[in-house]
Amino acid sequence: MSDAKPTSTGGASAAISGIDVMRGVGAQEAKSFWADAWGRVVVRRGAQIALVWIGLVAFLAIFAPVLASSHPWRVETLAKDGSVTSVTWPLVANLSPTDWLLMIGFVVGVPWVFFPFGEKRGAKVGGKTANKTASTVAKKPIGRAFRLGVLVVALLQAGLTIILTGAFTRWADKSDIEWLEALARSESGPWPIALVVAGAIAAFVLAIPTFDRLLPRAGVVLGTSALAVGLSLGTGGAKLINFERYIDQERAGEIRATWTLIPWSPQYTRSDMVGLKPGSKVEDNPKLEEFKGTPFGARHNWLGTDALGGDVLAQMLWACRLSISIGLVSTGISLLIGVTIGAIMGYFGGWIDMLLFRVVEIFMAVPVLFLLIVAAGVLPRDTYVMMAIIGCFSWTGAARFTRAEFLKLRKQDFVQAAQATGLPLRAILFRHMLPNGVTPVLVDASFAIAAAITVEATLSFLGLGPDGQASWGKLLSSATAATGTFVWWLAVFPGLAIFLSVLSYNLLGEALRDAIDPKLRKAAH
Repeated sequence: MSDAKPTSTGGASAAISGIDVMRGVGAQEAKSFWADAWGRVVVRRGAQIALVWIGLVAFLAIFAPVLASSHPWRVETLAKDGSVTSVTWPLVANLSPTDWLLMIGFVVGVPWVFFPFGEKRGAKVGGKTANKTASTVAKKPIGRAFRLGVLVVALLQAGLTIILTGAFTRWADKSDIEWLEALARSESGPWPIALVVAGAIAAFVLAIPTFDRLLPRAGVVLGTSALAVGLSLGTGGAKLINFERYIDQERAGEIRATWTLIPWSPQYTRSDMVGLKPGSKVEDNPKLEEFKGTPFGARHNWLGTDALGGDVLAQMLWACRLSISIGLVSTGISLLIGVTIGAIMGYFGGWIDMLLFRVVEIFMAVPVLFLLIVAAGVLPRDTYVMMAIIGCFSWTGAARFTRAEFLKLRKQDFVQAAQATGLPLRAILFRHMLPNGVTPVLVDASFAIAAAITVEATLSFLGLGPDGQASWGKLLSSATAATGTFVWWLAVFPGLAIFLSVLSYNLLGEALRDAIDPKLRKAAH
């Protein structure tokens, strides 16, 4: 019997000895638990469809401001002889700091996550690599999970900096404190506020161990802070409310405009365009015959218009941002609260577990939907308020799952070893125990995102959603006009978007549950 094993390298067969086999020559590296689980998820047809739909919604949510807007990309001011006197970019000037952050995050983040940037080497002991010489250490790209974590932390840091800078600037502008009001209204006022906010958030994020070494971690944190401050103070200055000005100037021959793919903003409405059917053209409307032959007259309403004369397609695209942000942010808040409380309950047990579980039961008894309805009457109808309420009252599932896993793990050898070495409680809970017990929590998170989207659509359907924002639920509510006439396109398109989004997250959660549960995996075979 030969001890050689044929392998293929570069299309040519080669033989290796048994000693080489013992040394691991030609052996493939074993997949990690999550890599193996994700590989089992993506081969399922339902999960593939779900990922395609979720990816499409995320893409439209990021690029909705440049896909659907009544602001032209480019405006050329024309003289009487037809020559161009000046060029402006209204759409670019109108983009908010959040719009820029999402687009920059997509353009930078996708290559960063999906392409192998950087390399890491094996663990070194005393200046030499363990079990290998330094010259033979295998070079491997930094893991995608690590790169995705760095990207998420950076986006959260930049987003919080932008949101809090705007909030504190508005608060200071209306403050009764004279020096604060003067600071906010001065030409250089927002800069000190932005720098203080950015510095406080950066100090907190610097403590998160994204990179093992402090220098690259500090570089990412400082770069993100600089980007967030620049976007907060250097973008979103031009806000044009009257979109009719472009139309009138273009009709009069004063400007030549280059429009976006869908030249309608979600807030743009016309009383003479109410209830237009899908595929309608502006110049085909008898009420708008004066625009026939003009660029405005050539516009289409591909999915029709609503009861106020707003374009349905533009509102559908912008509603993707509200839907996906409500789902992700509220679920993130609930995971943060639930995992922390569940970890404390499961680790300590005893009277601490009993006391905190009574708190869990109290929150489980609170009906979130009715709480949101009440909050809509007494609090500002704002997206952030809705996110906070959903997140702060839907964490009980994550807490119970984490508690159950930690109760099983707290007597394991690796936990007792960590306790014996004197590691702090924070490291024992979140660095050693949480990675081994987070699996059911992540599965539950996908279902929680679907539930949050449903709650938002329900509130918007009832007319209690965020003010001034397009929503699938709000469009769905206008399917039946005040006269009782059923408008089918206002029911089909928003309803289909809600159905597919909720179904996609549920399919993804089921696929992930089946992939990580050995019993279900065995039953499938």
